[in-house]
Amino acid sequence: MSVTYISREGKKKLEQDLKELKKQKEILSGEVAEAREKGDLKENAEYHAAKERLTDIMNRIGQLTDSLSSSRLTDELEIAKDTVQIGVQITLEDEDKDKQEWILVGQAESDPAAGKISVDSPLAQGLLGHKVGETVTVDLPAGPMKFKILKTKPAL
Repeated sequence: MSVTYISREGKKKLEQDLKELKKQKEILSGEVAEAREKGDLKENAEYHAAKERLTDIMNRIGQLTDSLSSSRLTDELEIAKDTVQIGVQITLEDEDKDKQEWILVGQAESDPAAGKISVDSPLAQGLLGHKVGETVTVDLPAGPMKFKILKTKPAL
């Protein structure tokens, strides 16, 4: 099992999601049992729909449980000074002198609209291990782009 990196905030969210899914599982289990009692299961759409939703929830519970059991908190990592790595907020300047800030997170927390990108993304992969002051050419889906790393800081 591979290690999943996650922030403390992200772990709390996953734990809350898991708690909610377990509540839904209990409710749906009751619905399945109730629908089963209504007789002929071949023609009981209510039973089949509840059973399908229950299967989906059970799969998601399994995924969250696996993610949480293999997770490691990013704020427990040793953050190398001035180096791009997971758990770090980076400030970049592109070829057009436009600045952008990103926080490098694990895949489960990726939310580009909130400024959080997965370390598995093409941009992060091209920048990992590089240091402040370096100009790096990154192969992006739209083609290669150069970025200057202006600043890094722990994203706590």
